[in-house]
Amino acid sequence: MDLLFLCLLPFLFYSFFTLYKLILERRGQPCYMLAYECFMPPEDTKLDTDSAAKIVLRNKKLRLEELRFLLKTIVSSGIGENTYCPRTVLEGREECPTLKDTYEEIDEIMFDTLDNLFKKTGISPSEIDFLVVNVSLFSPAPSLTARIINRYKMRENIKAFNLAGMGCSASVVAIDVVQQLFKTYKNSVGIVVSTEDLGAHWYCGRDKKMMLSNCLFRSGGCSMMFTNKASLKSRAILKLKHMERTQYGADDEAYNCCIQVEDELGYSGFRLTKSLVKSAAQALTVNLQTMAPKILPLWEMVRFFFASIRYSGMKKRELLPFLTGMVLGKGNKKKTKFNVLGGGLNFKAGIEHFCVHPGGRAVIDGVGKGLRLNEYDLEPARMALHRWGNTSAGGLWYVLGYMEAKKRLKKGDRILMISLGAGFKCNNCVWEVMRDLSDTNVWKDCIESYPPNTLNNPFKEKYDWINDEYLSFVRLDFSRMVL
Repeated sequence: MDLLFLCLLPFLFYSFFTLYKLILERRGQPCYMLAYECFMPPEDTKLDTDSAAKIVLRNKKLRLEELRFLLKTIVSSGIGENTYCPRTVLEGREECPTLKDTYEEIDEIMFDTLDNLFKKTGISPSEIDFLVVNVSLFSPAPSLTARIINRYKMRENIKAFNLAGMGCSASVVAIDVVQQLFKTYKNSVGIVVSTEDLGAHWYCGRDKKMMLSNCLFRSGGCSMMFTNKASLKSRAILKLKHMERTQYGADDEAYNCCIQVEDELGYSGFRLTKSLVKSAAQALTVNLQTMAPKILPLWEMVRFFFASIRYSGMKKRELLPFLTGMVLGKGNKKKTKFNVLGGGLNFKAGIEHFCVHPGGRAVIDGVGKGLRLNEYDLEPARMALHRWGNTSAGGLWYVLGYMEAKKRLKKGDRILMISLGAGFKCNNCVWEVMRDLSDTNVWKDCIESYPPNTLNNPFKEKYDWINDEYLSFVRLDFSRMVL
């Protein structure tokens, strides 16, 4: 028996070593970003202040109360007058869009960004191994991935994935799919396409909770190219360091805070409830608690450990804001004092840049307050919201584009990308900048004017004064309205 064991020992050792090496290789497969291309919509789809007001005021179903609410929301939205809107809405066909309209809207974004991506990288469509497309509200047959494969005549063995219903956080989910594939398939190239269909899902009713989406969402999207080829490492702009996904859908309140439903008149749209901010804070807290040990230096974790012991007598409800700096309530002097004392993890100890989803002013303010970010940190998200609006899953890349256009991204810098979406989901990832970046990308026509001298929305001076008497006059004779 001992002789048999001695004979098998080298074989067992070799088998263990080989298995261990394979595990390390799979875990160690890198995920590099070679390039990304954000969509620049055509000028004839620009939604300025006058066009936005006309879209609101032409809806005859809205009562004065709803009109006043919409105009007030637009005034305080943080969105400027250079965003873009689907042609079906601009032309007044939002209540009866055709399938052709939807395809044209999606095709324009997908094919424009992909054409530019292939041109920028010099990589042929036939070299693509993985294709992931995320469009939450439009899932036709054949799929959108099949539509892209047909357009670019990609290989028969390409692995394609079509993600639907994943919301504003879908882009990071799609990247995670590519990252997992890279662990199995070496020397591969993958593409992610992130956008949304707005024209066929414009809300035409008068429920205030559902009208909010019309005020925030705008046309946009992005295509990205990734690889794990060592030979292409020198061409990479970013390297994925960490990925953390949190799904809070088991909580009924979180599940229902952002949901597609029909109102009492039968009009479908997205209902955004007051619990959205709370659910976002909870999901973000859980996500960052898991991610913190992976991205923060040891001394910050030690500081946090001793601070935790110091405040161990606090109740769980009082301690929760401390864990990430989240302030989940107002008017609590003890919480306010505690946060002023500097409680919570300092994510700036391990992160140089914060790429926050530009979902709306409240979302940006909430994340900034929770992580104790200053205006410099939040500027890219605020400016992306102002210039492009909430472009759903594509929004993060307009924020990243702003950082690059402003020449903020230097080799070795780390970027924390924070995305929130319906479900409710919080998907965050950390990127390492591989070389100094300075492409002006889609911001090239306006980057010199950003940030503007004031963040006052251009809607404010035009519509903040409007009262019920004026609205009544406009409804009586819309065609004679002078803006």
